[in-house]
Amino acid sequence: MAEFTMELNDEQREVRDWLHGFAADVIRPAAAEWDEREETPWPVIQEAAKVGIYSLDFYAQQYFDPTGLGIPMAMEELFWGDAGIALSIVGTGLAAVGVLANGTEEQIGTWIPQMYGDQNDVKVAAFCSSEPDAGSDVAAMRTRAVYDEAKDEWVINGTKTWATNGGIANVHVVVASVDAELGSKGHASFIVPPGTQGLAQGQKFKKHGIRASHTAEVILDNVRVPGSCLLGGKEKLDERLARAREKARAGGERVKNAAMATFEASRPAVGAMAVGTARAAYEVALDYARTREQFGRPIIDNQGVAFQLADMRTQIDAARLLVWRASWMAVSGKPFTAAEGSMSKLFASETAKKVTAQAVQILGGNGYTREYPVERMHRDSAIYTIFEGTSEIQRLVIARTLSGLPIR
Repeated sequence: MAEFTMELNDEQREVRDWLHGFAADVIRPAAAEWDEREETPWPVIQEAAKVGIYSLDFYAQQYFDPTGLGIPMAMEELFWGDAGIALSIVGTGLAAVGVLANGTEEQIGTWIPQMYGDQNDVKVAAFCSSEPDAGSDVAAMRTRAVYDEAKDEWVINGTKTWATNGGIANVHVVVASVDAELGSKGHASFIVPPGTQGLAQGQKFKKHGIRASHTAEVILDNVRVPGSCLLGGKEKLDERLARAREKARAGGERVKNAAMATFEASRPAVGAMAVGTARAAYEVALDYARTREQFGRPIIDNQGVAFQLADMRTQIDAARLLVWRASWMAVSGKPFTAAEGSMSKLFASETAKKVTAQAVQILGGNGYTREYPVERMHRDSAIYTIFEGTSEIQRLVIARTLSGLPIR
């Protein structure tokens, strides 16, 4: 177990500074253009691939950082640059992690390279889980996968929504129900290879924020994939389903609570994204307040502005500490007995919305225009209280965890 420290080590600081330089020199100058275009920023992703940021190796190194701080540190710096472009860069990681967590060595070696492509021909991948009627309520998933034993194929039907890179991805990872009676424990993940018949992009969403990140529906109409595309394999799935059925007979609530552990572990990364956006807006507001003069003096001399900046910085630092605590707990194997993962995501998400709104207010009319980046940062911040579980869901998880009641 890594010893807890409040200080990054030399290697972590070097990586942080490298990422910050890329965010400042490459991501941020391109942010306004790709926000306006509402298109995937392929040239920026290619630049990230050339320097090694857009790669499985980079994210694996951060993921296996023994302190747990590698991923949140990386997320904060990239999203400090711009949330939409950063999500385009890290979005493939969602699908890659799904394969790493559940796939065989052969599946990992076969499919993850195809998710990223190479620096001359970059690809993206999509992780497809949410549905029109099953977002936070994962047990309500309607997409079904049925095994055709005669052909050793899985037949998948359903509609996915809010899929980052959905429809434009080279590889799609699709979560489907194989046993509806088991709820979320009856789910399995499948690789849908490039060019598979029956998979199509539905509507592309025109969003309020993170507009440089492609988000769309994915339609699966009798999609047939080889049996080898079931992540983990059929034997492992059958064993897991048998255990789940036994646990369900013994006590269904334990099954539901176990499923929540996965979400708890992933939520600090989203909190780190929110911290990055909040920090970016705060720094713009601080610089503006130092240089903008009204009535013959910088506006930071006014307590109304100065106190807002003090609160903004305090809340950002507090959010980061909650994210780091949850990340450290996850890598150290400490249970989230008070839903610390949800706490970090809840507080950081709400902080991002509040801080970016305050930044707009401090810049006044200028903050309301697209000439200054805080307008975009404020729009981008809204997503953090929605995806990976809304703020209301986070509060429900925290409250039920504290009370000991089952999480439904």
